[in-house]
Amino acid sequence: MEVPAVNLKAIILVHWLLTTWGCMAYWLPISYPWGNFTILALGVWAVAQRDSIDAILMFLTGLLLTILTDIIHFSLYYPQSSSLPDTTRFSAGMAIFSLLLKPLSCFFAYQMYRERGGEYAFNLDWEASSERYSAQDGVLNVGQDRSSYQPIDHPEPPRPYPDVATKASPPPPY
Repeated sequence: MEVPAVNLKAIILVHWLLTTWGCMAYWLPISYPWGNFTILALGVWAVAQRDSIDAILMFLTGLLLTILTDIIHFSLYYPQSSSLPDTTRFSAGMAIFSLLLKPLSCFFAYQMYRERGGEYAFNLDWEASSERYSAQDGVLNVGQDRSSYQPIDHPEPPRPYPDVATKASPPPPY
């Protein structure tokens, strides 16, 4: 299934608009707009530097962190009154809608990260052979995948054709 191409500018515009509407009523603390608008500034940086892997990775990481901070903000500061003014209900609805769109935005930002050449792989190699776990049993590697890495000082020539010497003999004729 092909992932649709979504413009980073559209993602930033939608989250900017929803964050602005979410801040219309004063039910959230000042850390909510500061956190969200800072991450949107990282998104503007990612738009300005189209080839930068760092910019899109920082934007993606910031989006993931604001998902957590938004959940904390909403759980602590959501108004408990049953008769809320319309502006507060609208503001809360837009802030919650922004939170619901963030995982989708993270998915598209990750696709853009991959398009820019970023490969961030999580390798979990657990070799627990005994019943008791020790520190030597498992290895957790987080980093870039270096499987296609070729050292500069000992380059290997590309082999477009298989080695003829190891080729099996043709089958006998009938």
